[in-house]
Amino acid sequence: MKQDVDLKQNLDSKQNLALFDLDNTLLAGDSDYNWGLFLINEGLLDGKTHQARNDQFYQDYKNGNLDIYQFLEFQLKPLSEHPKTFLDALHLKYMEKVIRPMMTQKAQELVDAHKAAGDLCVVITATNSFVTKPIATAYGIEHLIGTDPEMIDGQYTGGVQGVPSFQEGKVTRINDWLKARGQQLGDFSKSYFYSDSHNDLPLMKLVTNPVAVDADPTLTAYAISHEWPQISLRT
Repeated sequence: MKQDVDLKQNLDSKQNLALFDLDNTLLAGDSDYNWGLFLINEGLLDGKTHQARNDQFYQDYKNGNLDIYQFLEFQLKPLSEHPKTFLDALHLKYMEKVIRPMMTQKAQELVDAHKAAGDLCVVITATNSFVTKPIATAYGIEHLIGTDPEMIDGQYTGGVQGVPSFQEGKVTRINDWLKARGQQLGDFSKSYFYSDSHNDLPLMKLVTNPVAVDADPTLTAYAISHEWPQISLRT
């Protein structure tokens, strides 16, 4: 059964933290998977070889057995093959053709409700920050924790910088990010995390208010057994 999420807070309470997964949570689709399809449609990748591997990695992700470093080697390689200026222009087209149709009014309303409540809002996603930063910005969310592509002298190398923001890596990344701000999870009266995926259970178990959003079967079962709220952000 779908449940409403209570965003009310007392005037004298401390600030709350609102964490949002992106793909299949705020977005009605997967920005990482669709970026590969977009590059194929733009003639920048070979469809036969790339799409088969893209599909397999996506299935591995849904099954919970994705090798994140093997996937990132595959997914970040195209960034290393083009200048940053070209990629930025390409991403503008990607936003208009692919991403904006996946942005839902309900997702925007949820983000706006947290912002209006004065909550610290952060998108935390396994998808690389090149793809996701403009999407977070489009939702009006300033802070993004994504998997960071390595860049040297203004050019993407195809490698990864730091810890990928995936599974337990999301716990590491949010703790490091908060520590750099002189904060920790326990400083917040309430900490929300909205996600669709069982891959996010390590972080969902740590926040005070985990919320399953259009969740996969594994997360749905876990949410039911632990009486977590379940909501839909689809139009």
